[in-house]
Amino acid sequence: MPTRTCDWLRNEAPKGAKMSTYLIRRLATSILVVIGVSIFIFLLLHLIYPSPAQDILGPKATQASVSSWNRQHGFDRPWLVQYLTYMNHLIHGNLGYSYKVNQSVAALFGERWARSAYLSGISLVLAVLIAVPLGIYQAVKRNTVGDTIVTSLAFTTYAMPVFFLALILIQVFALTFPIFSFEASQSLSLIRVIGDWHSMTLPIATLTLLSVAGFSRYMRSTAMDTLAQDYIKAARAKGLPERLVLTRHLLRNACLPMVTLIGLSIPFLLSGNLITESVFNFQGLGLLFYNSLNNVDYNVLLAYTLAGAILTVAGNFVADIALTIADPRIRLS
Repeated sequence: MPTRTCDWLRNEAPKGAKMSTYLIRRLATSILVVIGVSIFIFLLLHLIYPSPAQDILGPKATQASVSSWNRQHGFDRPWLVQYLTYMNHLIHGNLGYSYKVNQSVAALFGERWARSAYLSGISLVLAVLIAVPLGIYQAVKRNTVGDTIVTSLAFTTYAMPVFFLALILIQVFALTFPIFSFEASQSLSLIRVIGDWHSMTLPIATLTLLSVAGFSRYMRSTAMDTLAQDYIKAARAKGLPERLVLTRHLLRNACLPMVTLIGLSIPFLLSGNLITESVFNFQGLGLLFYNSLNNVDYNVLLAYTLAGAILTVAGNFVADIALTIADPRIRLS
């Protein structure tokens, strides 16, 4: 027994060291990517829109007033100095100031992020819960009438623009058959938003259906590959019931690639929120960005775009870590 214990410790210690090294390396890479993306976004926005002075002071503002405003707010300095100043403020939790609504960007985000997170989160959870069994069903019943019908619906939904799907749902379920509201909940309380299913069903259904279309197709493909593996054939040859073959052997192995897809889909939900919240007039970050785009609100646009970049990198990082934990066969070295 002591010998076995020592062998186990010798085997586990390198694994823990490898895991720590892997986490540190991935975290460092993620930070470098975020810095690179932030530089690119800041430079691109600076080239397109170097200063918001004219929009804030009005079209009749004199050049002297514009120059004075730029000097006062630091927009007369080189873009690199502006970037370093912005990043220094960002590290200290200062996302800038919205001159259009006369409020800090952090306060605007603080008022709305929870509602957007709820809309994205509940849509993602529902999409996974629907897509996983649907994809397995399609793989098991491939090339049947049921598989053909689901595949056709999935392709149709996947190719449909977000706003068009939202308008169809509004027309059918809010106007033709007034079951749900055509407008999302206007409450500022997250608890009330969660409880208002009459108003939130259509926005959630819009994002959920779009995600289900992509997830189910991917799940079908991975499930079909898994069904062709030798261990599935061996389990069936041993007489294991089909239900146990699907739940014990197929489900876990087929879901592993879905971990990466789910992690990478997080930023796409943010972009989906932009259109969905605009169509349903939902008071979240997407609608804030849409209004800021129309008002040319410089700092809000910059903060929202950076948030999307950070979510992309974070989603990829979390997906890699989750996949490493879920599948011990993945080498960390």
